[in-house]
Amino acid sequence: MEGGWRAHPDAVDDRMDLPPVEPGRVVGLGAICDLRPQRPGETDSRSFSVSEFARLEDGRRVILHRDRGFTVGWRSTGDPRTGGVPIGETRDSIAQNVLNVVLPDDDDGTEDHPLSWLADLARARGLNVTAQDLRGLPYEVVITDKVTQWLAPA
Repeated sequence: MEGGWRAHPDAVDDRMDLPPVEPGRVVGLGAICDLRPQRPGETDSRSFSVSEFARLEDGRRVILHRDRGFTVGWRSTGDPRTGGVPIGETRDSIAQNVLNVVLPDDDDGTEDHPLSWLADLARARGLNVTAQDLRGLPYEVVITDKVTQWLAPA
């Protein structure tokens, strides 16, 4: 495979479990960042899952995929025995990591965001939308309460 995005071997790919939804008008896109369960022996890092969604006019968030994520590691910048957060990790840095994993890796792409792919995923869920419809819609990064609590000083 040449350039572009590749799934990490530990990635979760459960798009097949996403059933069709009641139709609605797509008014925004976004990503949700949540903590992944801590793995045994994982004391010097913390992993996060990233899901992208379409926000509908009625307020629903329709998950388009749940197959992305990232890991933050630390050495002397946090105390893993106390669950310490690495120095410098903030809501903004987590949000930037989320954007880094949902945007294309290569500079050759014609889209800032893979809108054609997201439109295909949305149509697979029963939403009538094209890449052109998605262009220019607001994009939000949602950080879950679990991540916010992890970031909060003890």
